[in-house]
Amino acid sequence: MRKVLVVLLLLAVVGVVAADRIGVRIAEDRIAQEVAAQTDLTRQPDVTIHGIPFLTQVVGGEYDHIEIAIGDWTEQGVTVTDVRVDMRGVAAPLSEVAGGNTANVTARTATVSAVVPYSLIQKNAPREVKRLSPQGDNLAVDLEGSLLGFRLAGSGVVELKPTARGIAVSPVSVKSDGGPQIPLAALKRQLTWTVQVPALPLGAKISEVRATEGGVRVGATAQNVKLNDLQQVQK
Repeated sequence: MRKVLVVLLLLAVVGVVAADRIGVRIAEDRIAQEVAAQTDLTRQPDVTIHGIPFLTQVVGGEYDHIEIAIGDWTEQGVTVTDVRVDMRGVAAPLSEVAGGNTANVTARTATVSAVVPYSLIQKNAPREVKRLSPQGDNLAVDLEGSLLGFRLAGSGVVELKPTARGIAVSPVSVKSDGGPQIPLAALKRQLTWTVQVPALPLGAKISEVRATEGGVRVGATAQNVKLNDLQQVQK
């Protein structure tokens, strides 16, 4: 009899775990459908609901952490990649979610990030900038051309800063391969440019930028964000 009870208990545990995991997948798929519909995406995003057990979060109407991987995002003809929405402290009352109402699903914080390809950074750069690559938090650049009546050939480092329009890029050092050394202050006026970044989901304004191997990752964090706010920006 003891063995039978042990087997039954194990089966019960397996059943609860299975139900928990099935519930997660159903919820993730529902969120993905909602986001795709609101933002007119051509494919559903990948949604991950963190935290175990899931069913406890459902009953309590509070989810610790939800990630939404949207992928490419195009706005006004400009495309950024690897767009992600990281939501923490998501309040979703069971009574409303069960009825298909997501209007009051709210995240305590939501962080949106995306990668701006280096091809877009290069496209907006002055013609003297021939190549760029990540160097820590900055970018290393190869320079060639003519500035202020002098022949310019060498390398430099430019820094990245967030702005209301996107990413501001400006030189912090320049090294000439022979020829006259042009003062950095003079070069800044010629080698500073701005990369306009399309509006991100949630209408978030960029507050962080950092160089990565695949491009410049930009990020923004908003407070008390509703899931329906994703439709603030239409593609």
